[in-house]
Amino acid sequence: MYTGPGDVLHLIRSGRSRTRGDIQESTSMSRMTVAQRVDALLAAGLIREAGADRASGGRRPTQLAFNLQHSFMVAANVETTSSRVALTDLGGVIMADEKLNLAVSDGPEKVLHAITESAHRLLAGTETQVEQISGFGISVPGPVDPHTFRPSQPPIMPGWDGYPIHEFIHDDFPVPVLVENDANAMAVGEYSAGLAGDAPLCFVKVSTGIGTGLVIRGEVYQGVDGGAGDIGHVRLPAFANLQCQCGSFGCLAAGASGGAIARNLTELGIPASSGVDVGKLLAAGQVDALRLTHEAGKRLGEVLATVVCLLNPGVLLIGGDLASSSLISGIRESLYPMSLPRATRHLDVRLAALGDDAGIKGVTNMLVNREFAAEAINTKLTAA
Repeated sequence: MYTGPGDVLHLIRSGRSRTRGDIQESTSMSRMTVAQRVDALLAAGLIREAGADRASGGRRPTQLAFNLQHSFMVAANVETTSSRVALTDLGGVIMADEKLNLAVSDGPEKVLHAITESAHRLLAGTETQVEQISGFGISVPGPVDPHTFRPSQPPIMPGWDGYPIHEFIHDDFPVPVLVENDANAMAVGEYSAGLAGDAPLCFVKVSTGIGTGLVIRGEVYQGVDGGAGDIGHVRLPAFANLQCQCGSFGCLAAGASGGAIARNLTELGIPASSGVDVGKLLAAGQVDALRLTHEAGKRLGEVLATVVCLLNPGVLLIGGDLASSSLISGIRESLYPMSLPRATRHLDVRLAALGDDAGIKGVTNMLVNREFAAEAINTKLTAA
């Protein structure tokens, strides 16, 4: 088995090896070969020496760490009513960011043009060169075909179906580009921020629409066409007379999403047009918003009962504009009675922790894992 510098970097990034001795023990390579691999990574700026490790006796070995300042990433989240663009280091720490008040309904060209312009402003403001960027990641509120990197029939993204997001960004930023579904990106962000482990993670985003991101054994499960986790379009008899934005009747999102609650509130004389507006009303303690969100949670819990029985996740995280005690109490009210006790015995149902940062950290993490994978680094350093 070939153990190149990229494989050594993987050992260091994963925390399995902290010193040259650890690498030698993990790979059975000679001391000289380990030194050559480490020297190549140090020369490329991919790792740094981070002080001395503990030792049982004699000279303390030098610790090695992934150099999070080797280069930087641009990460963008497109939401239904706004977008956010950020410049991050390789660890997902946000160095600068900017919010754009553009709705996804404004269309792909207008939104993407504003995002790339914002990215250039962030680089200029931090005196960062395009050559220092290792990737550009963007998440969108709809399914993304994993083969073409294009939105695939996204119900709440009019005009975006099949649009070449990857190509548009790459024409302006000649760097590797990642296009991902927002719930998937947020799931990865939450997972990488302290939930890493073997237990499957299910992240549910409830905003203007409803979507789910699944992380299984550290990897996003996208499905064959990128549609995995799209529970907002599961049909419920309770909503049979409600038409969804996808054109069908009875979808979960038609009656339990932020958009649906906003519509119900407006009918009650409380103006609201999106999940963002509902979130603000929830934060203010508005009684009708709290009541309707709790009821929506109960319907969502009915669908999640099937998800839990099928996937048996260890953690069920609730995020998005409607993430609140009202929503999660409604989910629990129907989820537990409708699920097998075995499926929920070790289930941790709670609110997500990262808020708006989850998507930014998620696309950054996905880009770093792809661009700094063992095979990618072996190829780059061999070519150099």
